[in-house]
Amino acid sequence: MATTADFRNGMTIEFKNDLYKIVYFQHVKPGKGPAFVRTKLKSLSTGKVLENTFTSGVKVNEVRVERHPYQFLYKDDLGYHFMHQKTYEQITLQEQLVDNNDLLKEGQDVEMLFRAENNRVLSCDLPPFVELEVTYTEPGFKGDTASASATKPATLETGAEIKVPLFINIGDVLKIDTRTREYSERVK
Repeated sequence: MATTADFRNGMTIEFKNDLYKIVYFQHVKPGKGPAFVRTKLKSLSTGKVLENTFTSGVKVNEVRVERHPYQFLYKDDLGYHFMHQKTYEQITLQEQLVDNNDLLKEGQDVEMLFRAENNRVLSCDLPPFVELEVTYTEPGFKGDTASASATKPATLETGAEIKVPLFINIGDVLKIDTRTREYSERVK
């Protein structure tokens, strides 16, 4: 059992008969009334994010999880195929277990989250940033907009579509934030 004082980002808890990963938490001590903890919880079964407020000191069941390094091999009709980087054991996951699967490139390293009791895969997390090449985007011209933060759509080598600044061209390699799906920088 853990209390709200033990909360940390990435912690997995049992809540409302489901497993949730704490994405964000904030301890709040108002001037009047008891302290509480605001949280954003991501369901490991559905992927939905919900906001919940816990009274300070409430006990929750912490789920013991293990993280293992895997490498993405390929995708076919059966799902996404991964290989453990130390034991070379291969596993196949369904699409809903892989976050931002359209940003996944063959040979990319990922981290699998397993429930320790039954060795069941809970989620597959991409690294915070990935580098992908732009395969298609419309040309952007200087003076196209009055705003300095103008963007245009771009298709990446994995088929994912994101918004990029006007100066990005076909063939550029971009650093993409997998948590927000946003352009970070152009890689030289």
